[in-house]
Amino acid sequence: MKAPGRYSVGDGLILVVTKSGSRSWIARVLDPSKRRRDIGLGPYPEVSLKDARRRAGEMRNQSREGVDPVAAKRAAARTIPTFKVTATKAHGERKDAFRNEKHREQWIDSLASYAFPAIGSLPVDQVDGPAVVRALKPIWTAKPETARRVLQRVASVVAWAVAHGYRDHELPVKAIRMGLPKQPKVNPNARGTDSRGHFAAIPYNDAAAYVSRLRSSSDSISRAALELVMLTVCRSGEARGAKWAEFDLDKAEWKIPGDRIKAGVEHTIPLSPDAVAVIKRMREIRGTSDLVFPSRKGEALSDVALSKVHKILSPSSTVHGWRSAFRDWAAEQTSVPGEIVEAALAHTNPNRVEAAYRRTNYLDQRRPLMEAWAAYLAGDKGWREKLPTVASATVHRLHERAA
Repeated sequence: MKAPGRYSVGDGLILVVTKSGSRSWIARVLDPSKRRRDIGLGPYPEVSLKDARRRAGEMRNQSREGVDPVAAKRAAARTIPTFKVTATKAHGERKDAFRNEKHREQWIDSLASYAFPAIGSLPVDQVDGPAVVRALKPIWTAKPETARRVLQRVASVVAWAVAHGYRDHELPVKAIRMGLPKQPKVNPNARGTDSRGHFAAIPYNDAAAYVSRLRSSSDSISRAALELVMLTVCRSGEARGAKWAEFDLDKAEWKIPGDRIKAGVEHTIPLSPDAVAVIKRMREIRGTSDLVFPSRKGEALSDVALSKVHKILSPSSTVHGWRSAFRDWAAEQTSVPGEIVEAALAHTNPNRVEAAYRRTNYLDQRRPLMEAWAAYLAGDKGWREKLPTVASATVHRLHERAA
C-alpha cells in the first residue's frame, strides 16, 4: 500500500499511509463514554500487524473495563517531546542533506524566530492547525516568503514526529492556508530583483565606477569578501565560507569543494592578479581561523554583512547581481563562447547528454577571461587584449578533445 490514505485491516485497526511514504497503525475504539477514539499504535514495520492487533485488543478490553485507553496510553508511554525538541532532533538528522551551511542554519533559525515563540513549548502531538495559524498570522502578509518557508518547515517537523510515533497525523497544510489571509502580490524590486524576478544587477557599464568607490572606502573584511565576489563572480556564500586550504596562490587557483557549490561539483576558479592581491591582503591579518573572511566571532560572515557594504554604494542592486553583470558584459562586449562563460559561473549544463560527454571545465580559457574582467573592473582600457582567443567554432574541437 503506497498511495496516501487510510486502509482498514479489520477489527477497528487502520493502516495510515502519509504522502511522505511513512506508515503507522491506528486503533479505532470506543472509550468508556462511548466516544469514538483513534489511537496511534506506532509506525509500521517497527510495529508488526500481529503486535498492532494485540495492542488494539488490549485497548478494547481497557475500554470495556471502564479505563480510558488514551489516558492509559499516555500514562504508560514515554514523554512526548515539545515541538522545539522535536524540531531540533529532526534538524539534526536532516542537516547533512542540506546543500550548504547557509541553508542548514536558515532552516532551524527560521523556526527559532517565528515558530518556537508560539508553539515551541507545546508537546508535538498538540501542534494542530489553529496553533500554526496563530503562529504564522503576524508574518503571513508582512513577510510572505519567509512565512511560507516556516509553514513548510513546521509541517516537516510534524511529519517527522508522525514517522517516529509521537503523533498520528500530519498537519492539514491546505486547511492552514485557508485559515490565513491572502498574501499580497510580491513586488519583485522589494526583494532586490528586477521586473523579471532576477537578482538586480549593477549595469556592467557602471561596474568600474562602483569598484573604484569600493576600493576608496575604508578597508574591512566584509569589503574584501565583496571584492572577491566581484572579481571571481562566485556566489556570496562561497566567498563568505572560503577557507585557506582551498587556495593555491602559486597556481593562482581557488578550488571550492562540491559541498559548498550549488551544483554539488568541485569548481576551480582561476584567480586574476587582483583576486590574488585580495587573498594576500587577508593573509597579512590572518588569525587562528581557517576561514579567509571570519567575523568577529570567528564564524563565517553573514549574507547581511556583505549586503550592507554593497548597499552603501549601490542601493538598487544586489551582491548576487554581479554574476548577471558579468554574464551581460561577456555577451555584449566579448566574443567568448557561452560555454566558457557558463563554466566561469559554475552553471551546470541543462543538456544531460551533452553534459555527460563534456569532460573539460575550460580552465585555460577561463583564466584570461577572468583577467580581462578584472582589468575591465579596474578601468583598464586595454582589457580586451587579455581576452582568450577562442572562437565559437573552436568550442566543438575542445569538446572532441575532452571526450
